[in-house]
Amino acid sequence: MLYYLTQSFLEWSADKPWADEVSALRLFRYITFRSAGAAMTALVLSWWLGPRVIAWLKQLKFGQEYRDKAEEGGGLNARVLSKKGTPTMGGILIILTLNFTTLLWAQWNTLIQLTLLSVVVLTALGFYDDYAKIIQQSGGGARASIKLWVQAALALFIGLYLWYVPWTSKLITQVMVPFYKYPVLQDAAVAGLILTLLTIVGSSNAVNLTDGLDGLAIGCTVIVSFVFVVLTYLAGNVKTAAYLQIDYVPGAGELTVFCAALIGAGLGFLWFNCHPAQVFMGDTGSLAIGGALGIVAVAIHQPLVLVIAGGIFVIEALSVIVQTGWFRFTRWRYGTGRRVFLMAPIHHHFEKKGWYESQVVTRFYILCVLFAVMALSTLKIR
Repeated sequence: MLYYLTQSFLEWSADKPWADEVSALRLFRYITFRSAGAAMTALVLSWWLGPRVIAWLKQLKFGQEYRDKAEEGGGLNARVLSKKGTPTMGGILIILTLNFTTLLWAQWNTLIQLTLLSVVVLTALGFYDDYAKIIQQSGGGARASIKLWVQAALALFIGLYLWYVPWTSKLITQVMVPFYKYPVLQDAAVAGLILTLLTIVGSSNAVNLTDGLDGLAIGCTVIVSFVFVVLTYLAGNVKTAAYLQIDYVPGAGELTVFCAALIGAGLGFLWFNCHPAQVFMGDTGSLAIGGALGIVAVAIHQPLVLVIAGGIFVIEALSVIVQTGWFRFTRWRYGTGRRVFLMAPIHHHFEKKGWYESQVVTRFYILCVLFAVMALSTLKIR
């Protein structure tokens, strides 16, 4: 919005005697300036809205009145405070701030519109899941099949849309892998659609699974978003894309503004979500921001780089898959289910080993930074 207002004003004042005095408005043409503005706006807006949203959630009694799965499992000697009664659905704060800030600072091109629309859909899905948990007071929530079908339908819609639009079709028909400069598959629309589906659905659920400790999911999201601030800016600049031999995607630069807004909104939410958390994001936030990261990765033709940058999310998701798969196999094979980890997702495994919650979160942050550096190294190591 600010871009359109300022540029219209510049055009109108071009032949006016005071035109030079408003020439500073040309700054709004630069993605770097608007990205910085988006990050700061989202951060300040989150700080201002945070206490109000938390109070509103408490008034509506949208709190976690059931014991979470980790506490039900027992053995968490390092957990001092129970999370029971803490307001949930705090993801509303993230999404409101993210969407408003992006619309304020970005140019509203197709990629921005597609990403924001998807965020709204996943937020609605997460809200439905959180509300079901509150009503049931058991933590069960919506059926997993419902969530997967909605996520898959959304991912398929995005994939088909990108495929049928001429200037984005290569994002689907060509398959790129990290550390290699050329497509490994050409004219592979089916493979591209499957990869798009796995990236968006997998990212959405992986962040959701990571959201189990105070500040863990949102902190890692902020770190991964820094990676995509860099990648989206480079992919949207024809000169840097050519120099680094990565795909140039027209309009992808505006996703830099979106990622910067996500960083600001994430840091603002972390202010209230750090240990001991005043609010949880719930599925309302985790499904949406996880899906957003997957969509951005697809939109700049770097879906597999997200696997590296979001290594913590991948590990969390794999720990659940391995634990569930092994338990079912051993129960079928031996009659008694056996576990690989003390508890899954893996952050609860370390809690049961006696790590304090803040220790788990901080150490996972460190690992997430290392994964982020590895992801950025794919730009030069080919």
